[in-house]
Amino acid sequence: MSEAQVLGDPVERGDEILTPEALVFLAGLHDSFAARRDDLLLARGKRREEAKRTGKLDFLPETREVRESAWKVAEAPPALRDRRVEITGPTDRKMTINALNSGAKVWLADLEDANTPHWANVVSGQVNLHDAVRKSITLESGGKSYSLRDDVEHATIVVRPRGWHLDERNLTFGGRKGVGALVDFGLHFFHNAKELLARGSGPYFYLPKMESHLEARLWDDVFTHAEKTLGITHGTVRATVLIETIPAAFEMEEILYELREHASGLNAGRWDYLFSMIKYFRDAGEKFVLPDRNSVTMTAPFMRAYTELLVHSCHKRGAFAIGGMAAFIPNRNDPEVTAKALSKVRDDKSREAGDGFDGSWVAHPGMVDICREEFDKVLGDKPNQLERTRDEVHVTAEQLLDLSGTEGGATAAGLRAAVDVGIRYIASWLSGNGAAAIHNLMEDAATAEISRSQIWQWVHNSTVLDTGEKVSEPLVRKVLGEVRGELADVIAAEFLDPAVELFEQVALAEEFADFLTLPAYDRIK
Repeated sequence: MSEAQVLGDPVERGDEILTPEALVFLAGLHDSFAARRDDLLLARGKRREEAKRTGKLDFLPETREVRESAWKVAEAPPALRDRRVEITGPTDRKMTINALNSGAKVWLADLEDANTPHWANVVSGQVNLHDAVRKSITLESGGKSYSLRDDVEHATIVVRPRGWHLDERNLTFGGRKGVGALVDFGLHFFHNAKELLARGSGPYFYLPKMESHLEARLWDDVFTHAEKTLGITHGTVRATVLIETIPAAFEMEEILYELREHASGLNAGRWDYLFSMIKYFRDAGEKFVLPDRNSVTMTAPFMRAYTELLVHSCHKRGAFAIGGMAAFIPNRNDPEVTAKALSKVRDDKSREAGDGFDGSWVAHPGMVDICREEFDKVLGDKPNQLERTRDEVHVTAEQLLDLSGTEGGATAAGLRAAVDVGIRYIASWLSGNGAAAIHNLMEDAATAEISRSQIWQWVHNSTVLDTGEKVSEPLVRKVLGEVRGELADVIAAEFLDPAVELFEQVALAEEFADFLTLPAYDRIK
């Protein structure tokens, strides 16, 4: 077995997490699966090149039998049968306590896009999960005390590990960098699986950024290996997959099939999905050029087709369909803005519940009641609406790629907003905070990804703004300079300057970086 080495600096209580036994478990995961992960990442690039050449994707002919045959995923355990409102957020100690106390049915404990992989965050997040599982988590901060309340039902913990594409350089196995996904999954599973089962729950996960059913097959093999190694019953792990990449939308049923003994459902990760659409077809012609981010709503044809297909695919197979994020943060200082935003959130959750989703996401405890109320109207006393199989839904490949009907175009205001939000988020990420409150929204990495990929696409397609200007590298650099000046009194220079530099790199480089977090990772410890 490969030797595990810890290269990161000591973290408080890290010795409780990075035990010799846990490192041996992680080494076994890496010896068994790291090479397959590498091969699957290479396969992503080949498929993307074909999409660039043809300007299309399609359902796989070789998996037609899976889509047409009769099968179901395993029945959900009791702790996951009612998911009408889920709250998301990073695993810092205060967020952990507030999320568990929020009244939400599920807490998505995010080790991915709402978390920065600073080594201290990676390890302390596992410490907080350890304490949360055992309900011993407390915090003294700013003269206040935080602990788990006795008068609420605590949210079920569902952990989101990093995507397959991210490494963990502070842990090596046989001299190679760790795989972030295996590190995050492995540490939580090793320390908490048996304790969760003893408490009537289980090791539950959200799986991000997958692009194919073969990547789901790899996760299924990881789960089976982990269960066998620790002597836990096969099928104990349950996974909900985020459908947040355009190729995965063409393989929803296949992904559920590969995970069928471990599957819990699919989630409409809509902001990352929008980023994926731009990224995947960024150089496939003008028909794939999207307008300002805020102009692309969930009623756009391609987004509507995606969510309709997701609900149908899930309920056809007995899996849960979980809706997208309500990122709004209530602002006590601006009741008018808050009222308008709350109305939009309510409409969004009402639409999702009416479409057949079993639950949805919020990013702030203040949104939990609104989401619950809208799903209560449809669900009543039922835990879910799996019986609504939406057999009338028939989505074609063309509909999934139909970018018509998006209102507006590219605007100068939209360009400036993309630069502003992108810089603000990257600066927050570099400082160690991956869940950033920006303009009354709780943003994660998907925000900056949309911003920079859209600018890249506009530049390379010479998109014309509403002012008549063409989006060009000089224009973007001009806006970057102006926005940097505006933010000089808002963001510390130690984070602002590298954020501007990194945003320029990922928005204007000739070679498109698959994820901005890859070059960003080189700038943190």
